[in-house]
Amino acid sequence: MSTEPAPDVLRIAVAQLNPIVGDVAGNLAKAREARADAARQGADLVLYTELFISGYPPEDLVLKPAFLAACERAVKEFAADTADGGPGVIIGTPLQRKTGRHNSVVVADGGKIIAERYKVDLPNYGEFDEKRVFDEGSIQGPYNFRGVRIGIPICEEIWNDLDICETLAENGAEILLVPNGSPYYRGKVDVRHQVVLRQVIESGLPILFANQLGGQDELIFDGASFAINADKALACQISQFEETVAVTTWKRGGRADAHEGWACTDGPMSKIPEREEADYRACLLGLRDYVNKNGFKNVVLGLSGGIDSAICAALAVDALGEERVRCVMMPYRYTSKDSLKDAEDCARMLGCRYDIVPIFEPVEGFLHALTQLFEGTKEGITEENLQSRARGTILMAISNKFGSMVVTTGNKSEMSVGYATLYGDMNGGFNPIKDLYKMQVYALSAWRNDHVPPGALGPSGKLIPQNIIDKAPSAELRENQTDQDSLPPYPVLDDILECLVENEMGVEDIVKRGHPRETVTRVEHLLYIAEYKRRQAAPGVKITKKNFGRDRRYPITNKFRDRG
Repeated sequence: MSTEPAPDVLRIAVAQLNPIVGDVAGNLAKAREARADAARQGADLVLYTELFISGYPPEDLVLKPAFLAACERAVKEFAADTADGGPGVIIGTPLQRKTGRHNSVVVADGGKIIAERYKVDLPNYGEFDEKRVFDEGSIQGPYNFRGVRIGIPICEEIWNDLDICETLAENGAEILLVPNGSPYYRGKVDVRHQVVLRQVIESGLPILFANQLGGQDELIFDGASFAINADKALACQISQFEETVAVTTWKRGGRADAHEGWACTDGPMSKIPEREEADYRACLLGLRDYVNKNGFKNVVLGLSGGIDSAICAALAVDALGEERVRCVMMPYRYTSKDSLKDAEDCARMLGCRYDIVPIFEPVEGFLHALTQLFEGTKEGITEENLQSRARGTILMAISNKFGSMVVTTGNKSEMSVGYATLYGDMNGGFNPIKDLYKMQVYALSAWRNDHVPPGALGPSGKLIPQNIIDKAPSAELRENQTDQDSLPPYPVLDDILECLVENEMGVEDIVKRGHPRETVTRVEHLLYIAEYKRRQAAPGVKITKKNFGRDRRYPITNKFRDRG
């Protein structure tokens, strides 16, 4: 038992950082830099996020003994750093122990590891698959850090009904520090606040919630770490979508009710972005991190004069800077003069490179090669798709030649109903708007024309010509074509899709919202038969509670249709 006198003030730094999965050495260096920063700010303790050393989520990497060994070596090195008399650390790492392979937290101070904590509740839903790779730990009591008894529930353990926070309080915990890897979806900050508030009420203890930052494949970790005191008041709110080391001050007896317990009395109080800004910044962060973490020098995308490619180009310039973005217009006989002008205007507003590569010759070449095979058939979608596939081939050729990653530009409405061409407009390495419905694309485009998000590298002012926002959307694969020739109006389509995808509603309930039954059943059918396309689509930023891929996993072969 510690003989140290209990302090009355504890300064805890939250390391809201952007690790890279698998970059153990780089993550250790980042952790060390953050600890040095926290020391300069007078911190006693630094709280890192869930599985920080490995990066989160590490998925099957933790099945490799060599990877686990590298993580443990890094943690031991970091623990030895604390012999310098500076801040102690609480840091997440995978650990292999006799009891199994654990999602763990290590507490280090005075040059040694003073405690290890193994996650009890392993999430296994939506984007989480931890039961597949980790073993459950057992409930452990609080740890004595310089005379203060600290409980460390790990992420999911505050989201459930296992009463871990209450158990820690009953065993003498004074403060609860929670390392998290909580991914973004729209409105998630409010959800986290409610989750933590419930645990504060049940345990009677203040809670500091530290969340990871950064893009990891399709997941976006938005930070927005915060503290809620025992009096249920929000005591600290750290910024969203920004990397930072923020120091919070905790005082014994600092509670408003004059209770002797601990309270956070000082820390940042940042404003959380509203809906459109948050979604835009999530898409921006996801694209930036995917490109940079995977080592691409620049990106290329097809700029058609339509809204989807325009907002993707704006996101790319905001994320990477105009010098790293190349836009290519690939006109054919059905490309309108408006589209040619709109694409050129958009590229000029963005300041990025703009090339025109006509596709008449390759498309006509394909048609000529297939003349004998297609003799006696009616011209239709097959011939239209040749245009899209010619464009996809050109973009991939540019990618191969110059090392640019192709940004693909299909929205969630199109991906839902299969309004996309395999090996054509679906070609690409990453899609920043994959989880945005069409009407959300319009909303974010209008928002970006009026605002410049923090950290954006693009210019201020309008980036998307108003004509692109105003005109009827069209793939321009035949004369006078519009999307609404073959799809319901997007406000109708999006509402039906949100009912089917996000809410898993039945046809009857959707019809009761005022939609024609035949429209609902047709959209449901299109949703199911497009599954094979989505399996071959590029990864993209998760924005909604149920994105395609990690969250919604339907079979490709599927004869079910809801007929009431």
